Amino acid sequence: MKHPLIVFVLLLNTLLFSQCDRPEEPVRPAQLLPRDKMVRVLVDLHLTEARVENAGTSPDSARALFNRESKALYQRHNTSETLFRQSMQYYAIHGKDLEEIYGVVIDSINAREVKLPRQ
Repeated sequence: MKHPLIVFVLLLNTLLFSQCDRPEEPVRPAQLLPRDKMVRVLVDLHLTEARVENAGTSPDSARALFNRESKALYQRHNTSETLFRQSMQYYAIHGKDLEEIYGVVIDSINAREVKLPRQ
């Protein structure tokens, strides 16, 4: 064997990087919002954000308005910001899940846009 050090380094790199490719499975939150509820909350959050951005208020006022509106939104959906964030984090780690959720969110928002009267 001409270059045993090179073989050893390559083998070590392979072992180390193969472990990096397999992230540990995240712990599922005790209470996880189901996908359909995540879609409804996300649609409402994005629509709320758009309304606040178009309100023409100062950044501080917009932030306060969004915080107030989002608290009411979580109450309407019988959830909390904490539960929503934990669920979002869980789904984000599972990229395919979040991709599917956002596919439905985008379709829902687009469908609402089509129904709006043109000015």
